[in-house]
Formats: sequence, structure tokens, C-alpha cells
Amino acid sequence: MTSNANTGRPSGRRGVGVSGPSSSLWLRLLRLSTLAASAATVATCVVAAVLNGGTGALSAAFGSALVMVFFAISLLIGHFVGRNNPSGAVGLFVATYFVKVIGFAVVLFLTGAPEWLHHRWFLIGAVVCVVFWQAAEIYGFSKARLQIYNDSADQEGKPDATA
Repeated sequence: MTSNANTGRPSGRRGVGVSGPSSSLWLRLLRLSTLAASAATVATCVVAAVLNGGTGALSAAFGSALVMVFFAISLLIGHFVGRNNPSGAVGLFVATYFVKVIGFAVVLFLTGAPEWLHHRWFLIGAVVCVVFWQAAEIYGFSKARLQIYNDSADQEGKPDATA
């Protein structure tokens, strides 16, 4: 079948090129998520400081910091394990999640709530951080260019042996 379509101008401003090796997806997600969550935390702390003073702001910052540490551990594991064993990273994510939940719960129950903690702002800071962190991760994943096929450079241009 042939096409009678005329060649026109390209649909984009620039041509499509070949991309080189990409930096670590996990570290880019960590940076993007940390920036988004930090900006949201600053805004939350400002509101908390206006409404409840320094105690509210410190409580919101503490809640956000716990969430950021919790999520950052997963992305760092993805970075270090995903380089050598990408398929094993998912299993390690699941195992690490349970260890983190139990570990954070034990730490929080053993240390208890500090006297200065404002519970409402602690919760608000944590929830705001989760929402912005997850939104940044989703955005980062949507912009990621993941290699689907393992096309090595020496195989380019050669016909597939199975065809």
C-alpha cells in the first residue's frame, strides 16, 4: 500500500533524535519529589506559624520530615538495587515498605510524642507532604523515558534472527 500524502513540515519544532544513556530515574524522582514536598512544607509551616505560632510550624515541619525520610529510603533503594537488578527492585520495595512501617511505628511508640508537638499541624504537615511528594513522583514517572527493548548498539541495523 502506498501513501499519496505529501511531505510537509515536521509536527514539532525540532527533529526527533536519539537519546543517550539517562541518569538514574530514582535520583531524579528523589530530587523532584523533595523539591515539591519542601515547597509545600514551607507554605504549610507559614500558615501554621500564623495560626498557632512556632509550635504549629515546627510540628508541621516534623510531620513533613518524617514523610520525606520514609519515601526517600524507597527511592534510594531503587537507585542502588535497580542498577544491578531492576526486576529485584520491586520485591525489595515491598519488603522495605513493611520494614519502614514497622520501624517508624516502633520509633514513634517508644519515643512518644514530644511535649511541644501540636498534633493537628503534625498531621496536616504529613498529609500535605504525602500529597505533594506523590504528585511529583507521578509527574516524574510520566516524563521518564524508560527503555523497553534491550537493543544493543552492535545489533542495530541487523535483521532479527528469530524473524
